[in-house]
Amino acid sequence: MEITTLGIDLAKSVFQLHGVDACDAVVLQKKLRRGAVLDFLDKIEPCLIGMEACPSSHFWAREIAALGHEVRLIPPAYVKPYVKRQKNDAADAEAICEAVTRPNMRFVPAKTEEQQSVLVLHRSRDLLMRQRTMILNAIRAQLAELGIIAAQGARKVTELLRRLNGPDSFGLPALARSALLALGAQLEHIAEAIRNMERQLMTWHRQNAASQRLETIPGVGILTATALAASVPDPSVFKSGRQFAAWLGLVPRQHSSGGKERLGRVSKMGNGYLRRLLVVGATSVTRRAETNHTRTGAWVRAMLERKPTRLVTVAIANKTARTAWALLAKGETYTALPVS
Repeated sequence: MEITTLGIDLAKSVFQLHGVDACDAVVLQKKLRRGAVLDFLDKIEPCLIGMEACPSSHFWAREIAALGHEVRLIPPAYVKPYVKRQKNDAADAEAICEAVTRPNMRFVPAKTEEQQSVLVLHRSRDLLMRQRTMILNAIRAQLAELGIIAAQGARKVTELLRRLNGPDSFGLPALARSALLALGAQLEHIAEAIRNMERQLMTWHRQNAASQRLETIPGVGILTATALAASVPDPSVFKSGRQFAAWLGLVPRQHSSGGKERLGRVSKMGNGYLRRLLVVGATSVTRRAETNHTRTGAWVRAMLERKPTRLVTVAIANKTARTAWALLAKGETYTALPVS
């Protein structure tokens, strides 16, 4: 039995393997418990191994590649057309084994532990930011029920909580006051955790050359630069900046047929977190367009005269994504050209 291509359907406990030889004849169909996967792969000759890209796939890609195998990660949406009839683990493994050998298949580069750790920081910070907003809204709503209206802004709510913690308690009942102070303590804890994560991201940014190059792009700050640098370990996977922008869902959705092009709104496919960061950064570029005396600033002002602001913002995000790909692929820094 000589396996040349192996498809692995990842799972929590039981993995399904499907292997073929050089003549594409099926030579292996096997289920393995999680702890037995590496031992089995260490006993066979190095071969091409395909897996669906998922949260645990990068870990397995690193572990299996260390055994001498060539590992390729495939987006699950690209594996689905190769599934025959009913969906089950065996059919999924067979489809992965078939898809990984296709010449035009697109693959996902495996991330390092460091890159995954940076993305864990980003996801954790994003979760804490949402929890912070929930607590602020809860405090504001409960104060309003008791006749105390807080002004707009998180700082105003924090000021009210400080007054509640002092002698000025607005005449609130002791039960309500204790509950609100408990939410305030949780708010302070979350704020400190967010500040700590941002300091760690800043430290990593100062040590990463790609992230520092990305920060030179207008509308790209520390958060966007570190997220892009960690999410794109190999920019050569994308053939062009437009393909990278399409991966982020910043290009129009197509529904063309019969030679007639029909373009709709942006597809919103791909990494929604990166897309949101780019759009937020592009919003700041539109606000500073009047004071931006570069070619980009002139282009933005010309767009704002003809198009709605939100449309222009997404167009800038698309342009930023293309620029980011060029800097990552060529190892250069951004240079703003003056208006000629």
